[in-house]
Amino acid sequence: MARPCWMRGDIAGSPLPNSRPLDFFSSRVFKKKKKTMEAVYTQGVLMAESLQQRTMEQERLWQVVTHIGDPKAAFLLLFPFTYFLSRRAGVAVLWVSAVSEWLNLVFKWMLFGERPFWWIGESGLFVDKQPKVQQFSSTCETGPGSPSGHAMVTAAVWWVVVSSLGSFLYSRTRSVVLSAAPFLFYVLMLVAIGMSRIFILAHFPHQVIAGSITGFILGMVLSRRVPEGRPLLFFFSFSMGLMLSALMLHAGLQQLGIDLSWSITLAQKWCSRAEWIRLDTAPFSSLTRDCGALLGLGLAQYWKPGGWALPWGPRALSLAISSMGLYHVNRLPLPVRPQGLFYGLCFVKFVIVPQIVMVLVPGVIHLFTHKKKKD
Repeated sequence: MARPCWMRGDIAGSPLPNSRPLDFFSSRVFKKKKKTMEAVYTQGVLMAESLQQRTMEQERLWQVVTHIGDPKAAFLLLFPFTYFLSRRAGVAVLWVSAVSEWLNLVFKWMLFGERPFWWIGESGLFVDKQPKVQQFSSTCETGPGSPSGHAMVTAAVWWVVVSSLGSFLYSRTRSVVLSAAPFLFYVLMLVAIGMSRIFILAHFPHQVIAGSITGFILGMVLSRRVPEGRPLLFFFSFSMGLMLSALMLHAGLQQLGIDLSWSITLAQKWCSRAEWIRLDTAPFSSLTRDCGALLGLGLAQYWKPGGWALPWGPRALSLAISSMGLYHVNRLPLPVRPQGLFYGLCFVKFVIVPQIVMVLVPGVIHLFTHKKKKD
């Protein structure tokens, strides 16, 4: 099994003649752990093979499900939808999305998880009998695989939605069964997204489970601490703090000799088609997205504290226009060279997202509907 350069060396082989007993013991422990992980990974590949063979007719459905679980969907789809239903829930979704995805990035840097689409070739375990699996356009993500970001961010942000909806239904109906329906939907959605990630060879089953459990815990914790009404300085400090701490962690690991580009190299090596490698799946893309969205959230609350008070009709119109605006903002082509420019523009793009949803579109709608009432 291929390992980052920092994990290669004599420890994986026989102990040196002059090595101490502890060195020999460490080598034995490493070999045992390696065999255990190989068994886990092999079972994950076999599960993906079985899932593909049984459900290949539903390929388009799996692709749609995995796009719904994309962390970007929380910023571009779920955030505006929840914001125009409940301002606090919308702010909570954006907040939880950014923080949970940032933590997912840190976990991935620390855990060095493999991905099935490159591990199959790198492991050397399938030389005689290759698994009957295939890659797809959304397979070739370039970051490490553990834990699953799709599962982790989805579990975190959708907990905000279903817990709010469950509480609302119970307060109106006093029905335990009815109020439990959103939580059943929550579980089914996590299972579907997890299976879609296994189907397209983006993750192993244990990575999906780890992401779902971690995201569930984060959703419960972060949803209780929504920064609604905080000053702009808080968001600026928090955004820059996340950015600088991630860069410092990256630099520190590099100084220790840990090659954090190992996953990008393997993705480029084993992806079936070069055009499926996209820079927006790289770790720094998620970092700039998260920090930009948090700064944008602070700016939006600074420009219009408390938001715009709109009736349900103008809210629905604002949602429709905001969604179209975010769709076109997301589709803006960004230059991939130099990479610093790409990441900078990605940061700016997600600073703009809360401005469109919270300030610009509802402000224009309020202006026109207010004039109409006065006339």
